[in-house]
Amino acid sequence: MALSPHLRERLLRQLDTLSDERAYQVLDYVEFVTSKYGAKEPVSTANIFTRFTDGVEDTLRAGKVSATAISETLGLLNRAAGVLSGVAAAGKSVASDIVTGVSSAAKPTTSETPATTSPPVDPNAPPPPTGAQG
Repeated sequence: MALSPHLRERLLRQLDTLSDERAYQVLDYVEFVTSKYGAKEPVSTANIFTRFTDGVEDTLRAGKVSATAISETLGLLNRAAGVLSGVAAAGKSVASDIVTGVSSAAKPTTSETPATTSPPVDPNAPPPPTGAQG
C-alpha cells in the first residue's frame, strides 16, 4: 500500500528539518511500525546496491558509530554507485555498438551481392547453336 503523494511530501518536508541523529530515531520508529503493522510479504523493490548500503548502515548503527560518520560513509557509497552506474552504462553502449557492427557486417551490401550467373559450362558438351538454321 503506497503513501499518497501529499503525505509523502509532507513527511519529507518534516524530515528535512531534522539532524541526522533525529532522523535515525525516526527511521527506527518507522521500521518498528513497519515490522508491527506493515505488509506481511517482504518488499524487494530495492536494487542490490541499495540493500547492500542499507546493510552497511545498519551495521554501523549497531556499532554505535556517530550519525555524521554514517552519513559520510553512505555519501561515499552513493558516489561509488554513481560511478558504477556510469561504467555499466558505458559497457552497455559498447556492447550495443559491437552488436550493431557485427550485425551490419553480416549483411551483404549491394557491391557484395553475387551477380546472377549462368550455369557452369561443361567442356565436353557440344557448342550451343549460334543462330537460325535454314
